[in-house]
Amino acid sequence: MTRGTRSEHRGAVPDDHVIVLFGATGDLARRKLLPGLFHLAKAGLLPDRYRIVGSAPAREALSDDAFRKRARESVAEFGRSGPEGKAWQRFEESLSFGSADPEDPEPLLAAVRDAEQAVGDGARRLFHLAVPPKAFASVIEMLGATGLADGARVIVEKPFGTDLPSARALNATIHAVFDESRIFRIDHFLGKESVDNILALRFANGLLEPVWNREHISHVQIDVPEKIGIEGRAQFFEGTGTFRDMIVTHLFQLMGFVAMEPPTALAAKRLRDEKEKVFQSMRPLDPAHVVRGQYDGYRGEPGVDPRSDTETFVALRVELDNWRWAGVPFYLRSGKSLAEGRHVVTLGFREPALRMFPTAPRHRYRTNELVIDFDDPGRIAARFLVKEPGPAMRLSEAEMVFSYAESFNTMYALEGYERLILDAMLGDQSLFTRSDGIERLWEVSTPLLENPPPVEPYAPGSWGPQSIGRLVAPYRWSLPDGR
Repeated sequence: MTRGTRSEHRGAVPDDHVIVLFGATGDLARRKLLPGLFHLAKAGLLPDRYRIVGSAPAREALSDDAFRKRARESVAEFGRSGPEGKAWQRFEESLSFGSADPEDPEPLLAAVRDAEQAVGDGARRLFHLAVPPKAFASVIEMLGATGLADGARVIVEKPFGTDLPSARALNATIHAVFDESRIFRIDHFLGKESVDNILALRFANGLLEPVWNREHISHVQIDVPEKIGIEGRAQFFEGTGTFRDMIVTHLFQLMGFVAMEPPTALAAKRLRDEKEKVFQSMRPLDPAHVVRGQYDGYRGEPGVDPRSDTETFVALRVELDNWRWAGVPFYLRSGKSLAEGRHVVTLGFREPALRMFPTAPRHRYRTNELVIDFDDPGRIAARFLVKEPGPAMRLSEAEMVFSYAESFNTMYALEGYERLILDAMLGDQSLFTRSDGIERLWEVSTPLLENPPPVEPYAPGSWGPQSIGRLVAPYRWSLPDGR
């Protein structure tokens, strides 16, 4: 059962744990999970007694010492503090390794038994499946068959299916072993401090919540451009594309927090219920309101089909059919090899009549906007019009900016994976995705998946295909913003 509210979990320390990392020899563990767990340990946010067991198929098996050496190299390269001192010594001593194949799970079983014996009675188990989607079923079934899943929690990495049938099949496989209260579908975007900041900005300020609706907001943009390309991941990307990789998994989830009704409490069930209502209100996606793009040179990437129709860019219009947002378009955009790497939510407020200002032609200004940059630590900017100094009534653009980095000490802030692993140990599902929500998102995506528009070329370093201007008209994209 989920315990307490988000505010009650601030500063909480989890129960004693044995954490098992499937895919411990992979890139995600090297870049994020091992450095993140060490940071949690150094910050005093892991329990007093814990053990971390790495696991991988037998062909990738490591000794305990080899796993510790790999962890040291990982933390040295990607950690925020080096592997040194008493904190590292204790963390390193907590590490062990047990390989596991479906037909031979005994090395893992022995490693978990030893870890639980070292921790003592009452230790919880947490499994993190940092493995390819094709391995989910075999790992889950092994956990069920061996009894390791009894009373345990499981973190499942994206993608949560690739369409509605595959999402339903994946949920059925997991639910055969774990009930929904013990499943944590992880999306590192939702672990950003700035997602909680959006909730605080909306619901803690009487200045904003009364105008956070269709009466005052004309449109909303959620923009996550990426400057990087596919970085050698052709095999993954060719079978996925930007829509499945970014829009369904990340941007729709963020839209749920931006658009939700006020929950009665910041508790997991109430937060997830309100987010689910947003997904239920989504109209099926109209392919006519979608732009798919592919950057020039993508088909020449190693491993890419020379005739590939996979999109490296998507911009789309989403409509919500509910009382708060009816008639307000949500514009979502993400892609590879774009001009900048950013994470921005923009709320465009309805313009007042400007006829009294003869020098203010309509749509000349980039104003009446609230811009939330949720790239940690984040910033919030309000854009508006002011009078220029002088005898004439001339308007000029102005901006008020609040920066978290300049206002708070963010040294001890947690990164997305760190925050979500801690929440999973605490049993707090607030920022994790529910099975019915995932299935609803694939359901509304079906018209686009069945009838995708052709990809349009765009130059690397641009903001995408030229047709994205028509998609968002009569508004303009908030990015580029001149920063």
